[in-house]
Amino acid sequence: MSVPPFAPFPDTKVRQSIQPDEWQLYLDAWSSLTDLYLRLDDQQFTSARRDVDSLGLFLISFFHELASDDNLATRVVSLRRKSFLLLHRIWFGQDVEDAFLNWPVLADISYAFAKSEQFRKLLQVLWKRKGGTIEKSLQTAKTSLIRNLDSKRPEEAESTLNRIAPLLRASPDASTYMLTGSDFLDSLSSAYPKVPPTMQKKLITAAYLGLTATLEGTKPNYSLLSDHLYSLKSSEEQEQRKEPGKKTLVADLITNTPLLEKIRDRATAPEATRIRNTAATMSAFRQSGIARPKRIVRRKADKGKKKADEDDYGHGAFTGELHIHRMSVITQVQDLFPDLGAGFVVKLLDEYNDNVEEVTAHLLEDSLPPHLAEADRSEQLPTTNTTPQSHLPPRSSQHLPERRNVFDDDDFDKLAVDTSRLHIGRRNQNLTADKVLADRSKAPAKSHILAALAAFDSDDDERDDTYDFEDVGASVDTAAPDGDSNSDLSNKNEEALLRAYSMSPEVFGRESETRRGKARAALKSETGMTDEAIEGWGIMVGRDPKRLRRLEAKFSTFQGQQRELQATSWKASPAESGDEASGDGGRGGFGGRGRGRGRGRGGRGGRGGGRGGSNVAGPTDDKNTQISRQRKEANKGSTANHNRKAQRDKKMARGGFAG
Repeated sequence: MSVPPFAPFPDTKVRQSIQPDEWQLYLDAWSSLTDLYLRLDDQQFTSARRDVDSLGLFLISFFHELASDDNLATRVVSLRRKSFLLLHRIWFGQDVEDAFLNWPVLADISYAFAKSEQFRKLLQVLWKRKGGTIEKSLQTAKTSLIRNLDSKRPEEAESTLNRIAPLLRASPDASTYMLTGSDFLDSLSSAYPKVPPTMQKKLITAAYLGLTATLEGTKPNYSLLSDHLYSLKSSEEQEQRKEPGKKTLVADLITNTPLLEKIRDRATAPEATRIRNTAATMSAFRQSGIARPKRIVRRKADKGKKKADEDDYGHGAFTGELHIHRMSVITQVQDLFPDLGAGFVVKLLDEYNDNVEEVTAHLLEDSLPPHLAEADRSEQLPTTNTTPQSHLPPRSSQHLPERRNVFDDDDFDKLAVDTSRLHIGRRNQNLTADKVLADRSKAPAKSHILAALAAFDSDDDERDDTYDFEDVGASVDTAAPDGDSNSDLSNKNEEALLRAYSMSPEVFGRESETRRGKARAALKSETGMTDEAIEGWGIMVGRDPKRLRRLEAKFSTFQGQQRELQATSWKASPAESGDEASGDGGRGGFGGRGRGRGRGRGGRGGRGGGRGGSNVAGPTDDKNTQISRQRKEANKGSTANHNRKAQRDKKMARGGFAG
């Protein structure tokens, strides 16, 4: 029996010229032929493909169009499934044509079944049987890619990478073969900085698929992976040494792919220790600046919602909005024909598209179709359970989630709280601030306050840590421990530093010339301190004049002899001299407070005061003094002399002296 041959699958231009009805006939014909070929036994199947292999030509053309047109797969789902069954039967046969072993055909088939695990297994079986023939075909693609990537225009290799990528994803054997030898991986690395970012992602994908493919299968190729990792690590170290932070294939591969994670999880054998160690050191090549943002996959949660099931009459659930509208239409018909059942009315509405006027007219004229005229007019709607059914899996009430918070297992939760603690609204609503202050029940005891005051030392000032070495800006030598044994050494160092600071503050500068100077060297030799410690001491003394005065007073050469006692009281300067430290004259006599301000009409200097140039406090044998005293006694009434004694007593009492 001769089997009809297959017609090749047309390309896009031919399909666009075919009418939809005619195209559906073609699809039905191909589907019927695939069913016929699948029913043949092995001998008949081999005989049908012996002379002219129309089936092979159809499958190759069909998979090529599937890889070229993404919208075609949704329109030929059944034919695609049956074609996979035919392909499975051909590849498991005794002889496989070379046309199915070329890498472009394998790449097209891999694109059509990119997510099929069964196709991956089928491809592995084919590789075990015909791996040598497939490798010869892949060698041409590998040579072409290396030549284009190493040329001045590496972007010309993009079309070949796009075509072979599905095969590399589906077949770990093909990816491992492409990475055998270092020439292909070296070409990817050299072409990476020369191509645009879109093609860089494709180079990374090819390198990632090849490296991870060595870990697949029952016998991973650890030696090949170890060689490649060591080569990539060495080349990346050289590139980063020349130009730190440079974007390279290795940096992008480590940063934007889970290569190191897969090596860590899969290379668990004892002979893979070197691979794990190399991969761990390569994690230092990650660059956050070239990390690509991860694509957010938003999965729609299944809430158990779906369209309402239709009833026997094609309508929605009886509890929905459509049911309420239909019942209102049914009641309109039943108002005119009370003897009609609701089920029969529904059939009438279905027949006449819910047109009440047309249903009424046919009932009045008795012109119903035969299937309605012979139906039971008293038929009612079927009794259905109108309770909405849940499509969620049943759950026991014992496994409901429990609320957990910080108040669990407290007195209120256990109902063990005292009722006196319960209140509605704000507690102590009548309590005011005055009552709170007047309540001394929670006030500290007087003995506690006195004990705290006794422990407080008002003369003990808080230590000033403003100029500690953390805030100075330089290092301070704190290696020497505190103790009595080092107090003499510390005093000697401070005395030497103070002497050097007084003679030449420039010795404490932070310039390199100062550090190399003889004065600094002598100071370091005398004190045993570092440059940072000496400079820090100088900075602290410069910022704290009080400390400098304390050090000067501490290390001064005063031996207790004092030949001259300097006056500390204020004295007015001689007339027109401006010297405040000499002379006892002034503008009106005594330099004391409130005296001799020159209110008289006498002379300007000396003891001249008052109108005649004399003073009531002058010598008793002076004539001017006597005249001033007489004038003062005569004018007591005009100067409130009568109240002077009372004012004097008041002043003395304020000063705390006895009257």
